[in-house]
Amino acid sequence: MEFDRKIRIAPSILSADFADFGAEIRAIEDQGADWVHVDVMDGHFVPNLTFGPPAVKAFRPHVTTFMDVHLMIAPVDPFIEAYAEAGADMITAHVEAGPHPHRTLQAIRATGRQAGIALNPGTPVEAVEYLLDLCDMVVVMTVNPGFGGQKFIHSQLDKIARLRGMIGDRPIHIQVDGGVDAATAPLVVTAGADVLVAGSAVFRGGSVASPQVYGANMAAIRKAVAA
Repeated sequence: MEFDRKIRIAPSILSADFADFGAEIRAIEDQGADWVHVDVMDGHFVPNLTFGPPAVKAFRPHVTTFMDVHLMIAPVDPFIEAYAEAGADMITAHVEAGPHPHRTLQAIRATGRQAGIALNPGTPVEAVEYLLDLCDMVVVMTVNPGFGGQKFIHSQLDKIARLRGMIGDRPIHIQVDGGVDAATAPLVVTAGADVLVAGSAVFRGGSVASPQVYGANMAAIRKAVAA
């Protein structure tokens, strides 16, 4: 995938109808989603439990854009190969998930997948400074990971801006995950983000039977960013 900094919306299927993931994925893509974001949680690193590799493998045939798999698990290294084989295009691990994030990024790249590193709200941006040359993306969490629908943490805007300066002209995406909607999207884009994860802000009010609502919700975010 050729690198550019156009704004991408990556709906989190954590907010989708769990009984109909295939149709939900097709619906958000048909309505203009750029990526499909999959939140993997282990009930240990974060207080929730979601998708194992078999579930991600089941999602894969329905994804025609780009499958962005965010591993909120610890330890993370033993599971990288399984999620790569399940079909992830991008695998993101947390810098806090183990003692050797450099090795984790090397392991992701060794699978042939793009590699991301994520920062929890309490983790300083300097934690990724010496990892950037192994990254295709850095994720700034603007909520504490574990659940959708949380309130955006505004103090993270400074972290996004500092990260943008740290990255310079390197081909690295900045993704923001947590509390992104039409009100907060302009703030994170102004700070330097180019990939916006949105869960409830995309899925709210819609359904497979009414997918146009998903499109309208994404259009509202794009309009707010362009204003």
